[in-house]
This record gives sequence, structure tokens and C-alpha cells, in this order.
Amino acid sequence: MADRKQFLSHSEEDAELLQLLKATLTVEVSDEVLHEQRVSFAFGNAMNDETITKDSVKRASESIRLRA
Repeated sequence: MADRKQFLSHSEEDAELLQLLKATLTVEVSDEVLHEQRVSFAFGNAMNDETITKDSVKRASESIRLRA
């Protein structure tokens, strides 16, 4: 794989970004928010097909269950 220039040098740490990342460590994600994120991910990765909508992905997610 070709080297990427952006990864060949060391960049300065962004203090604000690091603070925001630390703040997220204590945030609990609800089941509802997690479900919406999964639907959004599935829709974003679906084939470019006009018949697939975010609502159709949401309906499918309500009938398809994964075992934990």
C-alpha cells in the first residue's frame, strides 16, 4: 500500500480535541441512540438504490435481530 504523506510526519496534538475526547469517556449511549446510529450506518453503506431509504432500513432493523 502506498505511504500517505499525512502519516509520515508527526503533527501537534489538538488540546481542544483531546479534551472533547476525554469528555466522551463518561457519556452513556442509550439503546435508542445506538439503534439510530446503526440504522444510519447501514443506510450509508447500502448500495446506491432508490428503493432503499432510511425508513426501509429502519423497518428492516426492527424485524431483524442479532444474537448477542
